[in-house]
Amino acid sequence: MTLPSVPIVDRVTDAFFALDTDFRFTYVNERAETLLKRSREELIGRVMWDEFPQTVETQFPDGFHRAMDEQVPVSFEIYHAQLETWFEARAYPSESGLSVYMRDVTDRKVQETTLAQHAAVVEAVNDAVVTLDRTREIVTVNDATETAFGIDRSELVGEHVERLIDRAGIAAEDAVEIGRAITDIDIGSAVERTVEVPFTDADGVDRIGEFRFVPIEDDVATVAAVIRDVTDRREYERVVTSLHEVTRWLLESDDPEEICAIAVHSGSDLLELPISGVWLLEEEKGYLEPVAGTAGAHDEFGGLPRFNPGEGLVWDVFESGDVERFDDLREVEDIYNPDTPIRSEIIAPIGTHGVLMTGSLEPHRFDETDVDLISTLVENTRAALDRADREQVLRERTAELERQTERLESVANVLSSDLKAQLSAVADALESDGAGAGGDGGETHEEWEFPLAENSVEATLDRAEGLVDDIREFARNASTVGTRSRISLESAIDEALERSRLDYDSVVIEEPATLRADADRFVHLLETAFDDAAARADSEVTIQVGLVGFENGERSRGFFLLDDAAEIPPAAHERVLDPTTDPDDEVATDGLGLALVRAIAEAHDWELSVDNGENGGTRLEVRDVTTLERDG
Repeated sequence: MTLPSVPIVDRVTDAFFALDTDFRFTYVNERAETLLKRSREELIGRVMWDEFPQTVETQFPDGFHRAMDEQVPVSFEIYHAQLETWFEARAYPSESGLSVYMRDVTDRKVQETTLAQHAAVVEAVNDAVVTLDRTREIVTVNDATETAFGIDRSELVGEHVERLIDRAGIAAEDAVEIGRAITDIDIGSAVERTVEVPFTDADGVDRIGEFRFVPIEDDVATVAAVIRDVTDRREYERVVTSLHEVTRWLLESDDPEEICAIAVHSGSDLLELPISGVWLLEEEKGYLEPVAGTAGAHDEFGGLPRFNPGEGLVWDVFESGDVERFDDLREVEDIYNPDTPIRSEIIAPIGTHGVLMTGSLEPHRFDETDVDLISTLVENTRAALDRADREQVLRERTAELERQTERLESVANVLSSDLKAQLSAVADALESDGAGAGGDGGETHEEWEFPLAENSVEATLDRAEGLVDDIREFARNASTVGTRSRISLESAIDEALERSRLDYDSVVIEEPATLRADADRFVHLLETAFDDAAARADSEVTIQVGLVGFENGERSRGFFLLDDAAEIPPAAHERVLDPTTDPDDEVATDGLGLALVRAIAEAHDWELSVDNGENGGTRLEVRDVTTLERDG
């Protein structure tokens, strides 16, 4: 199974696009690209009125400006002449702009026109339908009217429409609006009027009704009223608007756990999902770790479980990448906990980050509307987590750059100090020639000789050249290495000894091994470590090389170098890994020393540490060498 490759808004059938407060496109889904005949790359960042000037003469400007200025949702219908299609446009405002949905309602428009012309009463048999004569008396009612308002038709037929308005508990100001709508239809000033008002149903529950009035041709009746309960639709639109507002809260956080907590509690408050939780993938260990849960989830389970690969429906859905609804878990095989009190649930992947799961103690608790709303919530959560990841990477890169800058500044100081010290020795000798270089008064002197022995000059210049090599190596990009190849640890040590100041007999290898590395840089690492030990030794030095991490319980594989030279004091272990020109430094250094060793190790994604041996000396450990293998 594969993970989804497109956002949720690209999988809905509605055209969707988002505008900022300057009416610039900030998002366009695939359906909208098709409708607008423009790609999202062409539209993102562009002003709608500039890109589609023909819309200026339509309902778009007034509707969008009203939504933005008054911060209220708006909707209107518009006809697309080229496509010969009617669209319903719905705009939901937020502080950051507008979310606009466009749905093809051509079929509904055709149906409404046909039914209005021929038989408005049969528009929707599930809706309450009432017909009125010119005196506003009720002529007919259907069964749905009796059911909706809890009144027998015999109590309504022949009565003034106010009888039904009173029965429905409609407020006086709304009743006036209904009266105006009926009059408009009756006198022919409108072919259709719709009024949306609160009412009370047969069970005494407050609902929202859409009262739509159309003219009819009948021997008695002149106006038909079709009454539709739109409470659930209005609630859905309210929740969608609220979820878009939640997106702002999500994107204000850069803490993954806080983002998940916002998502969980938004689901609990807005969608009435009291048993919910979010699990994020622990990438290093590969399991789904619970990071946020509602109080109801903790009360029911006493804590949320961890899901390892292959465990339960949660992991299956996470791998599939598709939102899944389970109406009755007792009918599902291989669930994580067969004794769970949860009977139905929705599991929604949050991209590749993890999953959100919500459950209910009742079977068949959720429907497709719940799936749509949760899909919107997890898509917004995914976007926030993506942003948090990017911010974290940026912070880490910034910190690394700062650290590298500090280290390179220290390197420059080391290079400057050491070169000055070496060249100063030559300068001092030259200045101390005295009379040996010749006298005054024309006296004859013996031929002047260079005050430093030839071998001393060579050593001094070799030292300066070595420092330049060290700084060049240290300045190489620590995040990359050359081609890695399989090399013998013993062969690399032999080559490093040829380049270093140590004798071949100075290194004892416990056992042979192989690893994959940039051969040249790895040899340089060993050479530098050997020279560092030599710089700390007053006489001959011995270095023991062995392997670590092959026993049970070890954290990672690697190797160590243990010398018997003067040990690096514990207080200086961290300092020697960074170049320093501290005048009080009591540790003998040779060039960049262990700082260069660490730079090469980190370029291979290895970790270097400094410690003291049990019997003295200094122990260097290089860990996380995953390709290290015992030879034989």
